[in-house]
Amino acid sequence: MSDKRDEATAKPRLGIFGAGNLGGRLTALASAAGYDVFVGKRDNAVSVADHSQIFIIAIPFLACASALPPIAAALTGKIVVDATNPLNSDWSPVLFGDQSSGGEEVAKLLPDSKVVKAFNTVFADTMTKQGLLRDGQQVTTFVCGDDAAAKTTACDLASSLGFAPLESGPLRNCRYTEAIAHLNVYLAVVQGGGTDAAFVYHRTKKA
Repeated sequence: MSDKRDEATAKPRLGIFGAGNLGGRLTALASAAGYDVFVGKRDNAVSVADHSQIFIIAIPFLACASALPPIAAALTGKIVVDATNPLNSDWSPVLFGDQSSGGEEVAKLLPDSKVVKAFNTVFADTMTKQGLLRDGQQVTTFVCGDDAAAKTTACDLASSLGFAPLESGPLRNCRYTEAIAHLNVYLAVVQGGGTDAAFVYHRTKKA
């Protein structure tokens, strides 16, 4: 017989869709934090989605339109964390104007899931235990979503992986966080600053 206390404190099962640099770094962080992690590719994505309680999208954004609809049913009612950025193959931004964002487009593809945007403003190269700590402060990840409980769960996950999560409002606000990511890419790639860089949001606590 299982101990209900163990069930209450058990970490949720994670599915990470994507085995590239981003997916690999998130997998390593989650495994080190004690999560049961299942890595999905297109050939086993439905099985991973079925098994997961939290499903992280870590494939290129441009692949989402074809890769997500086949697993939408398996993700019904589940928390889906969109870690992608709308980028072209040359790292230039895919622009939606002020009407939409990559995160909102992902939510349209998964209408029955609880989509949360997170991790997208952090370079995969920074996603190590050492890289997420900058002069004593943890790297910020902005967390946007329309479901309050899903956002809380995503923030808890991010914190346990070593990020400093910042609840950042509804999903439409990822229009702004994706712009931050585009700026990050510009500084790193166009200006040649490199990917060993990260944003730390410092807010003085109110008395």
